[in-house]
Amino acid sequence: MLSALAGLMRLASIVICLIVIASFAIFVVNQTSSASTHQQEEVSGRVATQKAPTHESTAHKTIDEASNELTSPFSGISSGWSSQWAIRGANLLLALIVYGFGLGFLARAVRVRV
Repeated sequence: MLSALAGLMRLASIVICLIVIASFAIFVVNQTSSASTHQQEEVSGRVATQKAPTHESTAHKTIDEASNELTSPFSGISSGWSSQWAIRGANLLLALIVYGFGLGFLARAVRVRV
């Protein structure tokens, strides 16, 4: 019974970490893509315009919503920050520590007791 619980905790840890990492990767791709377009407009002499937000795919929305729910306990730490990079990076780091290391450690501790 406890070994099944340990396996479930380990699986949950891996899935949560993958969701948070995927959300951060999507954020990075979106940010670098829009930065590249902005710089190209600046270099060519055109006035850089603020683009309307693009429509996200269903998978992208689902990953972002799940990641936001998983990192919501850490929102108080970065509540006064203005940089999206710092906020997302801190949330990623904290999620990996808490869910990756913490849940993984608990799963190993439960398995040892069996």
